[in-house]
Order: sequence, then C-alpha cells, then structure tokens
Amino acid sequence: MCKVFNKKGLGVLLMIVSLLMLGKVGNVYAGEESGILQDSPVGVSADIAINSKYIWRGFTLDDDPVMQQGIYVSFYGFTLSVWSSLDMKGKDDLDSDEVDYGVDYTYETDKFSLSAGHTSYNFPEIDGKSREYYLGLGLNIPLSPTLTWYHDYGKEEKGGGNGDYTVLSLSHSIALGTSPVTLDLSGSVGYNNKLFIEGKGGDYNVGIGLSIPLTENFTLSPNINYSVPFGDLKKSSDGDQEEKFYGGITLSFNF
Repeated sequence: MCKVFNKKGLGVLLMIVSLLMLGKVGNVYAGEESGILQDSPVGVSADIAINSKYIWRGFTLDDDPVMQQGIYVSFYGFTLSVWSSLDMKGKDDLDSDEVDYGVDYTYETDKFSLSAGHTSYNFPEIDGKSREYYLGLGLNIPLSPTLTWYHDYGKEEKGGGNGDYTVLSLSHSIALGTSPVTLDLSGSVGYNNKLFIEGKGGDYNVGIGLSIPLTENFTLSPNINYSVPFGDLKKSSDGDQEEKFYGGITLSFNF
C-alpha cells in the first residue's frame, strides 16, 4: 500500500474514507430503520485531528502542523485500526509521514481491564517499517491508572526501534456544571529502554483539554500538552529531544 500511493494521496484517501464512514454509519443510526447496526456487536468509530506538532513518547517526529486520522472497528473485545499522520507544511527535514495498522484485544471487568495487541508502523517517505506488540493493565479506580509495556522488535536497518517502552498513564474528566462538556486532564511518565536510542531515558507528559459533544455521535476536543524528555532521551549524543508545548483539535465519531 505504501508503494502504491504517495504521501499526499494516502493521507487524503484515509481522510475521505473516514468522512464517508462517519456519514454512512451516522445516517443509518439516525434513521428509524436502524436495527441493522443497533443490534450488531460491531462498533465503528473514527477521528480526524489537526495538531501543531507530532510528539510521540518524548520524540519530536514533526515540528510542522500535522493532520492525523484513524478508523476503528470493534467486535467482541477486538479492535482493528488504521491510523495515519501527514505533514501539512513540509518545512522541516523530518520524514514523519506514517501509516499504522493495529489489532487489540481488551478484556474488561468492573474493576480492571487487560489489553494485548500489535501495531505495524510504516513510513512511506523512507520506506521504513517497525513492529511492536504490547500488554496493558488498567484499573477502574480514581485517575484510571493504566500501565502498558511495549516491545518493538523491528530491525533497526529497516527503521525499527528494537527496544522497550513502559508507560504509566493517568486521566480524569470533570463535568462543567450541568452541561455535557467535560474538562479532561491527563498525565503520563514513560521509561524508554533502548527504543530508538542507545541508552535509557523517558518522558513526562501532561495534558488538558475539553470534550464538547456536538451531536449524539460527534465530539469536538481541543487540547494542549507539554512534553518533557529525560535521561538519554534528552542527551545530544542520543535522543536530543527538547521540552515542548503542542496542541490541536480533534473531531471524533463514536457509534
């Protein structure tokens, strides 16, 4: 797929598919004869975002604004996803355009959730690839703590990371009065063991945003975040990353 479409065509294609799926599923849901999807175990969601930068695990993958979109199909605990990121300006020298394919299985109870999955990362501009599997544990308690371990086994000569990343994430939403709008707070600390770096390091990340329901199915979410790398991730001889603010706005659909 990466060899058939150029980077602009691929990003536009995914955006169009996202919009078509939003419209198609939304129309069926809104109709009175909507039992086909309402009674189905299959769930469909999608999102389209414009972000000021592309920051990932403390790494600055793109200093330009990016358009990012994803499509997700869920059934019986499994989720299949396609996600992409597209540089909107191309002023920096970072080859960040990306297309990812993922599969996840999550088992949920009233007290906790267990997740396992695999992601295939593809970078069309440099013909690079990386592969990663992960395991996660989430607790249904205040701040919703989630601990996730990722292992990248992609070959470095092909663009892989060949290392491990473990992250503890926290989140909390606060209802704003009687409105459906919520104030969303998040934070995480990640530990990097030779994932795209020679040594060990990591990153802190804090974020604040709003969830603004536009309709029963559509939600608009502006946000701003602050990323702080530490350890070898911050050293000029290794990761050489800087503290940065970044933000954006996301339009998401859930059925």
